[in-house]
Amino acid sequence: MTAKRRAAAALAVLALLSIAAPPAVAQIRIQEVADITKVAPGSLAPGVVAFTDHRNGELVDPKTGLIRFSDWARARPLQKQLLALHPGYDEPSVTVTTNGVAKSVKRKLHLYVAEARVEIAKPPAQVDLARFLSLATVEKMDPAIKHRTITAADVAPNKDPRLSAHNPARRWCENAGPVLCLQSRYQFEGKLPAAIMLVNKLRESGKQIADHIEFQSELRLVPAAEIDQAAIAGLTGIETPVAAALEQSIVHVNQVMQFGKVLAVLQPSPADPNRTIASAFVALAVESDLFEKRKELEGVPVLRNMVPAQVLAGNSSFNTGTSISAGLPRYARSQIEAIAGILGAR
Repeated sequence: MTAKRRAAAALAVLALLSIAAPPAVAQIRIQEVADITKVAPGSLAPGVVAFTDHRNGELVDPKTGLIRFSDWARARPLQKQLLALHPGYDEPSVTVTTNGVAKSVKRKLHLYVAEARVEIAKPPAQVDLARFLSLATVEKMDPAIKHRTITAADVAPNKDPRLSAHNPARRWCENAGPVLCLQSRYQFEGKLPAAIMLVNKLRESGKQIADHIEFQSELRLVPAAEIDQAAIAGLTGIETPVAAALEQSIVHVNQVMQFGKVLAVLQPSPADPNRTIASAFVALAVESDLFEKRKELEGVPVLRNMVPAQVLAGNSSFNTGTSISAGLPRYARSQIEAIAGILGAR
């Protein structure tokens, strides 16, 4: 082959590779702030994500980074409206029996809540939220979590309206606009599986702890008619109209969590309509009785750091990696970084 033909062949291969290559993902850096609504439009450098999980907030337990559901609903009603599974969601009721008398009580919840903002150097019309409704894109966000698609008929709260995540307005994954319905599984990493095995051996009774988290979720583009412009403006602190919104509702989990919600919204920047402000919010609800399980583990030296509150907060020697095993704060940051990177991809 002549040098000229070799050069032509090389150019052809490069052209094919450029067509097949995935979009370049922007480099992302987290910048901790006290309040994303106080970040002035146009002030964030490219690839910088303003982030807060209110670890220093007066209502947040500094040891766990979590807030009581009741305090959250009272102090942050807009978050409760938009980040609970539906506006009327409340802590689930369960029946307990004491001295032979059955009564209904609320199952108390604590929440981890994070907020983030990034600016994108293109108008909202050129930012494609629909790319998130792809199994391939979802898998890139956290390769440690394995996903498969399911149908509305497979979603547990659709089959059993007694479950707390039952949606009174519609069935999950139905009549939701463009939607991806997912069954997901995360196998705990690092030291956690061995620690869980030991905890289960020490338990004389009660439910065994699984060495994985399995959950079902609805990932959808929110139809324009369902976007509450005033409420989202109040949440983001940006007055320009919401151009698009994406939400993931985690509606069924095998343990630890009760529900989760991720909401991402796009608004044109008030400083420059050719730039986009993307705001993202994460709310993860866990059962409050996890914090009462310290005594079960304190007597076993090797498991003292396995106290659930410490593990969730990412303050345990058992926390590893950047996925769920790292604890909620690190996991939330990783998810925000992934979302921001995909949004800013060319």
